[in-house]
Amino acid sequence: MDVASGDTSSHILSGLTDALPDRDPEETAEWLESLDALIGERGTERAQFIMRSLLQRAGAQSVGVPMVTTTDYVNTIPADQEPEFPGNEEIERKYRAWLRWNAAVMVHRSQRPDIGVGGHISTYAGAATLYEVGFNHFFRGKDHAGGGDQVFFQGHASPGMYARAFLEGRLSEEDLDGFRQEKSKAGHALSSYPHPRLMPDFWEFPTVSMGIGPMNAIYQAQSNRYLHNRGIKDTSDQHVWAFLGDGEMDEPESRGLLQLAANDKLDNLTFVVNCNLQRLDGPVRGNGKIVQELEAFFRGAGWNVIKVLWGREWDDLLARDTDHSLVKVMNETLDGDYQTYKAESGGFVREHFFGQTPQTKELAAHLSDDEVWNLKRGGHDYHKVYAAYQAAVEFRGKPTVILAHTVKGYGLGTHFEARNSTHQMKKLTLQDLKDFRTHLRLPISDEVLEADPYRPPYYHPGPDAPEIKYLMERRHALGGFLPERRHAHTELALPGEKTYEVANRGSGKQHAATTMAFVRLLKDLMRDKGIGSRIVPIIPDEARTFGIDAFFPTAKIYNPNGQNYLSVDRDLVLAYKESVSGQIVHAGINEAGSVAAFTAAGTAYATHGEPLIPIYVFYSMFGFQRTGDQFWAAGDQMTRGFIIGATAGRTTLTGEGLQHADGHSPLLASTNTAVITYDPAYGYEIGAIIKAGLERMYGPDSTDPNVMYYLTVYNEPILQPKAPAAMDVEGITRGIYLLKKTDHDGPRTQLLASGVAVPWALEAADILAAEWGVAADVWSVTSWTELRRDGLAAEEHAFLHPGEPARTPYITEKMAGAQGPVVAVTDYMKAVPDQVRQFLPNDFATLGADGFGFSDTRAAARRFFKIDSHSIVVRALQMLAKTGQIDPDAPRQAAEKYDLHNINAGTTGNAGGDS
Repeated sequence: MDVASGDTSSHILSGLTDALPDRDPEETAEWLESLDALIGERGTERAQFIMRSLLQRAGAQSVGVPMVTTTDYVNTIPADQEPEFPGNEEIERKYRAWLRWNAAVMVHRSQRPDIGVGGHISTYAGAATLYEVGFNHFFRGKDHAGGGDQVFFQGHASPGMYARAFLEGRLSEEDLDGFRQEKSKAGHALSSYPHPRLMPDFWEFPTVSMGIGPMNAIYQAQSNRYLHNRGIKDTSDQHVWAFLGDGEMDEPESRGLLQLAANDKLDNLTFVVNCNLQRLDGPVRGNGKIVQELEAFFRGAGWNVIKVLWGREWDDLLARDTDHSLVKVMNETLDGDYQTYKAESGGFVREHFFGQTPQTKELAAHLSDDEVWNLKRGGHDYHKVYAAYQAAVEFRGKPTVILAHTVKGYGLGTHFEARNSTHQMKKLTLQDLKDFRTHLRLPISDEVLEADPYRPPYYHPGPDAPEIKYLMERRHALGGFLPERRHAHTELALPGEKTYEVANRGSGKQHAATTMAFVRLLKDLMRDKGIGSRIVPIIPDEARTFGIDAFFPTAKIYNPNGQNYLSVDRDLVLAYKESVSGQIVHAGINEAGSVAAFTAAGTAYATHGEPLIPIYVFYSMFGFQRTGDQFWAAGDQMTRGFIIGATAGRTTLTGEGLQHADGHSPLLASTNTAVITYDPAYGYEIGAIIKAGLERMYGPDSTDPNVMYYLTVYNEPILQPKAPAAMDVEGITRGIYLLKKTDHDGPRTQLLASGVAVPWALEAADILAAEWGVAADVWSVTSWTELRRDGLAAEEHAFLHPGEPARTPYITEKMAGAQGPVVAVTDYMKAVPDQVRQFLPNDFATLGADGFGFSDTRAAARRFFKIDSHSIVVRALQMLAKTGQIDPDAPRQAAEKYDLHNINAGTTGNAGGDS
């Protein structure tokens, strides 16, 4: 078999001298000899200091020295700088074997023919050392004096966490057999991956939608600092760990927010990248070196980089590699070849790896083939991993990434180790089981395995075994079990009615968009003595569009480095101000980062026992459309908070055009069952909804607090009315209330509208009465989605309980007796109001803005989509004519009168409001 020679792999090193001629090789050799002597006599630590001093002096003397983005393919921490391993490696290795067995067996048993629910065996098998060094010596539980760490576990490694919980006595064999059978094994069920919503006492962070874990870990570390700097909780001794795959690093989300961690100097954050060189289907960089690529990328982003590539068995070989032939081979060997080596044999490695040069062949000549085969990768060596973790937690000023070289499927045998198909392999053959058992030295006989190959036994030596006692002692010393999620938190004193007065009093003679009505309410909420300091306004780079720049001088923008420059607008009332204790999280042009910040803040009640109330304000088009997967993970993590889709609507944000014209976000939001979606028309509706949301999230009587409220608000100024004297709070919060009951006699129709369309419906009602003798009631629908969910729940209950009286859907009950056809209108596509069609007996017509948006005046755009006031009138007349209640020719007359097909004849809306 031929293995690529690596001739084209020179790009993997920085090439510091490639572009310069060596005009005096003899002098060069003398300098190199001096460095070698320094290392030999004083060690690598002293050599590091001297080299850094020389580079610093070279820069000061204008000597061009390129940035070293990659280093040789060896361990970052030299053997002589490794700390002493503090644990009992023999004991830890012993129960690590039990963990690896139980993790694999759990998946294998769940794949038996009568179950067949799948699972992943190979990820944890290759990462067990990375996790166990952490569990035994670094990961601190919630009872630790410092408050405990947050660990983002790699999703596909979840069987290993379950296996550890089994040894700890937290899970039973029956629980393990409930893996991926969450309904059929209710009470003894384990979710496939880390899903807090499915296992709310166990998992903290959902990670298996790859790329979301890295983002959320970065913003979790930032949120920890935010809590500390704002004086809410001392998090100075808490650390965030994120375990990632090297294939996962191909996700743009995995790399896209690294700069935030560097800029904020988040030395409370460590990424551990499990570099087994494999994606789900094959090599990550078969023709290159993913570790070197990631080293360059992270170092360039401002991170501290630690490579853990080779186990201690390599130390002697590297020490005797005086001419660096071995290092050169390590540098030039491609990842595809490294993968192949671990799927072959010691003899193959000797021939194809060490055999590349006479020097390296001689270097390994004294080793047997078995000894060559047992030269471990660094990610499987307790000493090397411990040294890296210790260096990471001690490093100051930068976040750290540990690039650990492992083998996927390590120890599972030749069918699994380093095979391209290993990720999809979910069960072991009988021979695999026997070989794995033997490799792990487990006291399980062939007869037991042969008795039922689909149900090999789990292994637990009992709670009194010395290994289990040691395991439990280590967790006790580190503050308790992980993963673990807790629910208790500081109670909040919610605002009284006075706080909502600004929303209820309307805008008088002044026009104000619902965005402004919301911002005025937010200002008073932030002043509230009970929750004001807990509110976390989160914005991408559009604060001035939303009017939130008014908060800059008082609340200030959070920046852990403070504001060290002279602001250009310092003399203005609304000057841009940053502060270490700032309240506003300003993520820049970064919706992904904003949602990650939202998630961290919105789960602080569980992660830290200290509630924060995130209020994320953004262009509505760029919320669920751009970051829907993150909101799904936020729902999984049981995030609480408010999501404000500002500048909403397809025709309301006039000049911005297609990519800014939101006609569908309520539909996208409706797919997330943790999101409660509202489209309020007026400030008093917003006040009632926010109040209800706070009570649901943090009120003492709430039974379902783990929700996110999504409100769409607009930038079109209108006269904001006062709250009605008998405001229908229940109707507002449940989704519909009668806004204006007509006092006109005549044929009747019902106009349902939401958000910015409510004034159109009111105008249409007046036109219908004055010009056509039609009586139209106007209903404000604050939530089409919640009405639909309620209606479907009523239908479901009737379906499942046929002997009981059927519950009437809220909208059906609310509109009982409302006569005439219904015309529903919004600034969204027709499918939004169509959500409630089946729950009303009336004839039902929908007007909506289907299709792409475009730039134009509001009046022209609304006439184009036929959602303006006159279009509502014509549609209502058509519905009435259809049933013979009015002159059949009235619709045609109205269409001609209002010049319905003329875009320039539209009059609905105004030109105010910034976009």
